[in-house]
Amino acid sequence: MPDALLSVHDLACARGERLLFKGMNFSLCQGQLLLVQGGNGQGKTSLLRLLTGLARPEDGEVRWRGESIRRIGEAYHAEMCYLGHANGVKDDLNPVENLRFADGLHGRAFDQARAVATLERLGLNRCLDLPCRVLSFGQRRRVALAALLLAGAALWILDEPLTGLDVHAVALMEGLIREHLTGGGMVVATTHQALNLEGVSVQRLLVGNVAIPELV
Repeated sequence: MPDALLSVHDLACARGERLLFKGMNFSLCQGQLLLVQGGNGQGKTSLLRLLTGLARPEDGEVRWRGESIRRIGEAYHAEMCYLGHANGVKDDLNPVENLRFADGLHGRAFDQARAVATLERLGLNRCLDLPCRVLSFGQRRRVALAALLLAGAALWILDEPLTGLDVHAVALMEGLIREHLTGGGMVVATTHQALNLEGVSVQRLLVGNVAIPELV
């Protein structure tokens, strides 16, 4: 069994006076997907925010390569990319400009040819020069997915990544996840929609008052 890169130790999370979960433990290795499941309001998005470092746990800690993500900070964020409900796309910029902005924000060199090729791969070849405010939600989601691909992160944290995508885009997203995993990447995702991930190593985590990982 390879060493875990992402691990959670006795994690607890509360919202106001309500304890969402406690005593959570799991680990994730290269090539694995963690599918976070649970009802609405049970703490799925809250868990993802803890994993990204956007929120602090009530107890326990999240570790990357054996170190607390609070301690290593920027080194962790350079290897992690988060896609939440909001696409993080700027309305006044076109898709290429949005990708340039994302790279600049994270201190990465911008490769325009690669950016254009990635957008075209995602079916946006007719939208390259249009401001994102005129794009549909699904098209804006694809711009966000292009930023995810260009980030080069080992760990993807995805909150409902299929939202707003049509059947063809869902199949494309499934293919991107499989490709990322087979290349040694890792994914943590929540979704209400079924994912076709045949051949992928999936670990399921039920989030609620008790969180029990189940290998499938």
